[in-house]
Amino acid sequence: MLLVRRSRASKAVARYTSAREGDAPFKGNGVDQIVFIASGSTKLVAHVSHGREQVVAFHFKGDLVSVPATVAHAYTLCALEDCELVFFPAEDFLQIAKQEAQLIVKILERALRSLARSREKAVALGRKTAGERLASFLVTMAERIGWSSEDAVELELIMSRRDIGDSLGLTVETVSRQLSELRNAGLIETSGRSHFRLLDVESLHSRAGHLKAAA
Repeated sequence: MLLVRRSRASKAVARYTSAREGDAPFKGNGVDQIVFIASGSTKLVAHVSHGREQVVAFHFKGDLVSVPATVAHAYTLCALEDCELVFFPAEDFLQIAKQEAQLIVKILERALRSLARSREKAVALGRKTAGERLASFLVTMAERIGWSSEDAVELELIMSRRDIGDSLGLTVETVSRQLSELRNAGLIETSGRSHFRLLDVESLHSRAGHLKAAA
């Protein structure tokens, strides 16, 4: 657990908790939280007026998650599967980071990767078609949690189709229809609810509307 350094300072402010699938162990309150995903996976959900929700991001083992305090919106971190989590008040975490040069570097690296994903998602939501959004999502997931197997990239996507749709601004019916199109095109195979095989990642990049230089 490289990011959670075992110094006296980090031990003094760190809190450890377990969460079962479906639990919401962190809800927005008056204090920003930094959460380290030691195992499992989560989704960060924003709550807006009239009971509306938006899946902001998915996070996996090894990720650092910022759970903002409630201001314009409320936020909840929800477990997609059983998780082990380490959390800090954000202000305390940053004070510790100031004393750990190596930690600052790791945080910056992860923050830049997260920023790049946020920019890509902003473009997808603002300018891309449903097919492009889903292809972009699969390519991003492959880069984050995929593994190579023969001539394909394997993925276990623990989140539901509804969660994927909420994240991409699509209905669950649209997500299912776009997945069927990708299967029919021979670009992916699926097994059960969560297992995906990406058979042609280069073509998925093209479907996502990525520039060749970027892909």
